[in-house]
Amino acid sequence: MFVSSPHGNLGFTTNQMMRIVAYATLPGLAAQIYFFGWGSLIQAILCISTALIAEAVVLSLREKPIRRTLSDGSAMLTGLLLALSIPPLAPWWIAVIGTVFAIIVVKQLYGGMGFNLFNPAMAGYVVLLISFPVAMTNWLPPTELLQHPMAFGDAFLAVFTGFTYDGYNLTQLKMSVDGITMATPLDHFKTEQILNYTTTEILNSPLYGEYGGTGWLEVNLAFLLGGLALLKLGIIRWHIPVAVIGSLGVCALLGITIAPDQTYPLSFSLLSGATMFAAFFIATDPVSASTTNQGRIVYGCFIGVMIYIIRIWGGYPDGIAFAVLLANMCVPLIDHYTKPVTYGHKRRREAKS
Repeated sequence: MFVSSPHGNLGFTTNQMMRIVAYATLPGLAAQIYFFGWGSLIQAILCISTALIAEAVVLSLREKPIRRTLSDGSAMLTGLLLALSIPPLAPWWIAVIGTVFAIIVVKQLYGGMGFNLFNPAMAGYVVLLISFPVAMTNWLPPTELLQHPMAFGDAFLAVFTGFTYDGYNLTQLKMSVDGITMATPLDHFKTEQILNYTTTEILNSPLYGEYGGTGWLEVNLAFLLGGLALLKLGIIRWHIPVAVIGSLGVCALLGITIAPDQTYPLSFSLLSGATMFAAFFIATDPVSASTTNQGRIVYGCFIGVMIYIIRIWGGYPDGIAFAVLLANMCVPLIDHYTKPVTYGHKRRREAKS
């Protein structure tokens, strides 16, 4: 029988699965806090709180059981995934708008968990990115490159007022130790390419580490660690993460072969931005992803290729959210052509012929 996701054949309840996925994000969250400050923790608290309140309001209006639905953990996880995607010092209303859209429009208006066509966190992220591009691209340089390091109180004030305790705004906070305003490695790379710098010249910036960018390498490895734990526990299957990483890697290798001074290095493609976070935590959403093994591979490869295309030729530095949503649109078609054949069906069809 071919049925829709999510499936619960692992002995875990929905609540347990959601909590395990949330626990698996903790290494990545800890790495983001260490390299980019306390803002990531503040955004997580803000997004999770907003998600729970928004879902409770909609459930009340729909006259659905509130406590039982909230206890499944899906709203909490959606808020957490969105929080991990937005800049740590994004204004508080960014987190609220994105989370409200993800929960109310993308999830609940489609019928609740199990009925949404799109990944709620990524849909909320894209709405924010298109509507507030400046606020959504204001990532700080790693803490070690900051000219004005921040404590928790400074991050809290920056999120809710736009200024730290000492009166620094976000533009001043983005100044590195050498006095240069810096962006994320992917954003910086794309900007420098437009200015006709070669890959070798671009990578001389202090923003880039040995492999995937200072801080971003460690964040990606932390999410990889959490993703491997999910694979070990059987919460997710290998098909989508391997397909995403493999197809992105193949595209990067082809780009390096064809134009080595005009494209990202392989390690940079795989270990910068939100690559590992997307491969293990976003693309593997059991509701909006493909439901067949062959389909998952096609789905993952599509995401990996689209990430590369958007990064190289698109107008956005990372492109992961757009790649995932485009893949979500294709899931019905992918599942239709990769649906397993019922036992004996092919034999009966051959007998008729």
